Amino acid sequence: MAEEKAYTQAATTGKYDKASGLLGKYDNVRRFWEDQLTGLFLRPALNDLVQRKLKNLERLRILDMGCGSGDGYDLIMDVNTKDPGLYEYITQAITPERLQSYVGVDVNQELLDQAAANYGNNPKMQFWREDLSAGLPERLKAQDPFDLYFTSYGTFSHFTQEQTIELVADICRHAPHRALFTGDWLGRWSYEWQDLWDAPVDSEYFMDYRISYIYPKEERDKVEVASFPLRLMCREEIDAIIKAAEIKSGCRIRPLKYFDRSILVGRHLETCDYNANCPALRTPINSLFESYTRTDLESLLVDYVPRPGFDHLNNFFEKFFMSTNALVKYTIRLLSGYNAETESFLDAPDILPFYAEPLKEAMHSMKRVIGGVGWLPWGDVRANVIEPHLGYSLRKLEMELQPGIGVGHSLSGIFEIIKEDEKSPA
Repeated sequence: MAEEKAYTQAATTGKYDKASGLLGKYDNVRRFWEDQLTGLFLRPALNDLVQRKLKNLERLRILDMGCGSGDGYDLIMDVNTKDPGLYEYITQAITPERLQSYVGVDVNQELLDQAAANYGNNPKMQFWREDLSAGLPERLKAQDPFDLYFTSYGTFSHFTQEQTIELVADICRHAPHRALFTGDWLGRWSYEWQDLWDAPVDSEYFMDYRISYIYPKEERDKVEVASFPLRLMCREEIDAIIKAAEIKSGCRIRPLKYFDRSILVGRHLETCDYNANCPALRTPINSLFESYTRTDLESLLVDYVPRPGFDHLNNFFEKFFMSTNALVKYTIRLLSGYNAETESFLDAPDILPFYAEPLKEAMHSMKRVIGGVGWLPWGDVRANVIEPHLGYSLRKLEMELQPGIGVGHSLSGIFEIIKEDEKSPA
């Protein structure tokens, strides 16, 4: 299979190894932005599920579909409780003793080998090689129902419409009276592949996806990068799948949340493989989260290039990037106007009343942080405190300004499965 060859190629480069920092699969953006943002959206539903299970003196069972190297386990187990206080030490919604079992399945043996190497000493975790293209395999159907059926990073984009409907219907049939499942597709309207916006929306569209981002820019043209088809999706297309799976399974599927992930930080913003006008944002945003590394903040500014004929998308991206630009410029002004000796701002620009509330909140936050720590004489307070906070503030804008329609690298959905004899919550 083409996709198996591509992921095998990626795994054998070593850049899929567990690591951190400015490069690789597990870069700062992946750990501090993408995974945490997914966790923030998942948190309310996951917290409710955990509390319901605890009341029944039950523990959680998790199925991670398309688990790869086991990344979903870290993501899920790092989701915190609704309102962890500053004094609390343990903040996870699912602590180890609350987990009964985790099963990860994937078609790629190299990635499963990595998962086994990383987590093989945990007796609650199992990794199986299974193909989900024909629905849930018999081996999974024979298992007890799971409480969370989890996918991430475009897993469902590997499948056709009918394959996805069958898989979701199988999940519903296998689930207990109430369960959660997450679906993750590549967003049809990402700025990363603006060149593909012309693809017909009345039929399934599979892009030719290249994992070229694992190579440095100077090496990409010298390496034969494997590619494979992945389906681009918008909100309406997912709604149609959910409705068809409801009819096929006889279960109710209640959408809890749709969200766009990685609008500002998608990996193909760096490659420009599908849009020559993409700003290379992932590198400087990675730098924001790197200790003792200062970032050229002006490299975070975006000059959005609209595509004629897509006014509704151009309007969103124009407002979105103008908001992120405003926050970056505001931060630059604050840094240039702060006097560490007097611990005051010589120049603090106004926060205009017509700004969106998330932008105003982020600006107020940046001012308080810079004013609160800018006087510190030891360490590099800009690199180690102020720039990471700017990263989290930009993440906040992406989280609160996104419409959940497919304008990010991924369009994710969180759903609750409710069997006929189970009343829905108020």
